[in-house]
Amino acid sequence: MNADFMKIAAAEATSNLTSKAGGPFGCVIVRAGKIIAQAHNQVLLDHDPTAHAEITCIRKATKKLGTHDLSGCVLYTSCYPCPMCLGAIIWANIKQVYYGNTAKDAAAIGFRDDYIYDFIKQGGQDQRVLALKQIARDETLPSFTAFAAQQDKELY
Repeated sequence: MNADFMKIAAAEATSNLTSKAGGPFGCVIVRAGKIIAQAHNQVLLDHDPTAHAEITCIRKATKKLGTHDLSGCVLYTSCYPCPMCLGAIIWANIKQVYYGNTAKDAAAIGFRDDYIYDFIKQGGQDQRVLALKQIARDETLPSFTAFAAQQDKELY
């Protein structure tokens, strides 16, 4: 752990107070003690609800390293990651994350992820959040079956 990297993540978050590119969230990805990427929330700037600081930073890091696998990287973020960002961090194979603010701190300033966690805990069955229904499995299953049979497949 290196508090200097968290200071950079915090500075990225603070930069949004004047740029208004998005919420006050910042992130840094480090490998072998060197910064690979740093970013802040750009949801408003990019008109992209997925442009959270962690997602934006992961995108920059994967492009710089030329791989989707960020094994060996450490992520510093100004706030506990939301469910989407947690998923991206896990898919990127980042095994160590340091965060500053808590989810409760984010909720106190208007950012509420708890309804997403509740939706997941309830098995995706809250119609007020999202109507999630399975259809046409017979149309989508053949590509899965063909992928399973491939010898040279690469999983991520």
